[in-house]
Amino acid sequence: MSAPHQYSIAALDPAAHLFEVTVKVADPDPDGQGFNLPAWVPGSYMIRDFAQHVVSIRAESDGRDIGLTKIDKSSWIAEPCRTSLELVAHIYAFDLNVRGAHLDTTHGFFDGACVFPLVEGQEEFNCQLTIKPPPGKVGRDWRVATSMRSLEAPQYGFGTYVAANYAELIDHPVEMGNILIGEFEVAGIPHAIAVSGHSRFDMARICHDLAIVCEAQIEMLGAPSDLDRYLFLLNVKEDGYGGLEHSWSTALTCSRKDLPRRGDTSVSDDYRKLLGLCSHEYFHLWNVKRIKPEKFVPYDLSNEIYTRLLWVFEGITSYYDDTFLNRSGLISAESYLELIAKTITRHMRNRGNSLQSVADSSFDAWTKFYKQHSNSGNSIVSYYTKGSLVALVLDLTIRKETDGEVTLDDVMRESWTRYGETGDGMPEEGLESIARSVSGLELADFFERYVRGTEELPLQALLNTFGVHLRTRAATGSKDVGGKPASGDAVALPWLGASLVKIGGRSRFRTVHSASPAEKAGIAPGDEAVAINGLRLTAGNLDARLRDHHKGDTITITVFRDEALIRHQARLTASPEDTCYLELDTDPDATTKKRRDAWLHID
Repeated sequence: MSAPHQYSIAALDPAAHLFEVTVKVADPDPDGQGFNLPAWVPGSYMIRDFAQHVVSIRAESDGRDIGLTKIDKSSWIAEPCRTSLELVAHIYAFDLNVRGAHLDTTHGFFDGACVFPLVEGQEEFNCQLTIKPPPGKVGRDWRVATSMRSLEAPQYGFGTYVAANYAELIDHPVEMGNILIGEFEVAGIPHAIAVSGHSRFDMARICHDLAIVCEAQIEMLGAPSDLDRYLFLLNVKEDGYGGLEHSWSTALTCSRKDLPRRGDTSVSDDYRKLLGLCSHEYFHLWNVKRIKPEKFVPYDLSNEIYTRLLWVFEGITSYYDDTFLNRSGLISAESYLELIAKTITRHMRNRGNSLQSVADSSFDAWTKFYKQHSNSGNSIVSYYTKGSLVALVLDLTIRKETDGEVTLDDVMRESWTRYGETGDGMPEEGLESIARSVSGLELADFFERYVRGTEELPLQALLNTFGVHLRTRAATGSKDVGGKPASGDAVALPWLGASLVKIGGRSRFRTVHSASPAEKAGIAPGDEAVAINGLRLTAGNLDARLRDHHKGDTITITVFRDEALIRHQARLTASPEDTCYLELDTDPDATTKKRRDAWLHID
């Protein structure tokens, strides 16, 4: 049996944001051992070139330096040596997000893909990782949270951990710092949440609520055979949101206002958002971490891997995340419909719906979805947002046409049996094939029109058959995200069709919608706002300035572009009715009520 690779990571200098990473290879390639750092991290489909953060790197053997040559942006090769080889790298870590690495005097975090070099040709060797604390006073009271198995480390402590191979090594993010730990059990499996960055919240409640959501998901799909522990890693910031899935854990970030307050028993909109995020990442245990696109088996982390199935793995997951909040009883059917309506609103406001299919959005994630620019809202769709609505329409279609005998749950269970439990990758037509075989329906036209095509989803007609009415109205302001009827005295703004953001103390136009009054007037993304009709215009007062006008009014918008003052004449129009809310039918017939109650879990 080959000796395991001995990795170590030390918080070398928190003030300078430097990790020191070493890997000792017992049996290096006699022709010269190659190493490389991933260019991207599973679950986030953009080339990130983590090697850019390598400050220094060297190799040694038996205490003597070994020549190390960089052969491309992310790869090195060491000169041949007769005994074990050690690679030592200093890595700058100041990227505070769930896909990065961050170290300062308050905490440390890393995703393994950002910091651990791959030993080429020895990817399947066992790996041991020793996590070392910062020197001196910094970190004296720090703890460590990771889902990696301990070898010689105390629970939540520094020490040595073990992984079966390199792929698993980088599948266990690590948080170190002054961490609060909450523990709970789901289906007999130990679960925990490790929270950094905040302490004034109701830990008991969040553990209770997460247990309910996780239990509902396991009840639907069954616990993976290798799921013997699970960890939520949550970094709390003043303003943050995001998550990245892993096989035994998830890395999350949220805003302080998203956490449940002590003594508060309601589910606020902010806490609901956090629960939905946790539900989303937990569902990835099945959908993308174990059920994977065939093209991801195995991952090639040095190059893009193209698939048209990301809508399956992110869109369907986005459909189920809030669904499980409803199923588990944490939110009401009305609250759930509000969330769906907000998703529909985002979809309706996207001007790229007729230009890009959700399958093409998946394929182009590397160059379009993850590299958005000022025109993206006019030219692309989100495989998260539209993908979740495709999943909704598919679920409701199957429920309706089979009289409730089959649902999307059955499609996902069969996907788990066929591709998750076996480890076989899902082929590009795999989900479609399973949906057709499980439901007994001829769904080729559905997938051609709504997945590979850009035809508008039949949301209104389909929801009507479930006793839910889709209503639309115009937005009442830039912060109106839909989900509810307009408040009693709220009126729609006239439409300019552009948004302002504050950048570097200046208000600049960010998005200019296609065919909008702003576009027709010649306003461009990046223009610095100065005034409307001679009155100062800022990101904070755009709504108020527009309220002074009516549709049909012509206004003068003054901007700076490249330090030149330009005046634009824009004729305001009526705002489009692209804001959605959903209402329950108050008097559905018996068939419709039965169908709706089964979908929304109304007793």
